[in-house]
Amino acid sequence: MKYSQATDYALHVMLYLTAAPTNKPVGVQLLAEKLGVSQTYLSKMMTKLVKAGLIQSAPGANGGYRIRRNQDEISFLDIIHAIEGSASLFECSLDHGSECLIQQVVIEAERKMEQHLLHTKIADLAKLSKTE
Repeated sequence: MKYSQATDYALHVMLYLTAAPTNKPVGVQLLAEKLGVSQTYLSKMMTKLVKAGLIQSAPGANGGYRIRRNQDEISFLDIIHAIEGSASLFECSLDHGSECLIQQVVIEAERKMEQHLLHTKIADLAKLSKTE
């Protein structure tokens, strides 16, 4: 299993925004510098996070991005779905339908992974990073 690089960046951005003071937006230039990516690339990814309702953007010279929802509720799965979508990682190539034993095993593994990602909150990670 492999998630895209955009998901990796999104998780890091969300961790950074969660640890940032909530009243002050963080500019895309600063975020791009922290991650070592172009502002254009990062802006496209940030748009997906805004559309998912995870962050909000504030326009203007002092604008930027900040967490929109209660940060204690934002899970890794929320962030991954915002970037990757929620389609299954595995599709059986043969026409067995839901009776495919291989697909059943893989779907069960995905379900367990999704449960772990759903219960892992970005705020918990932010708290850990502040203590280190």
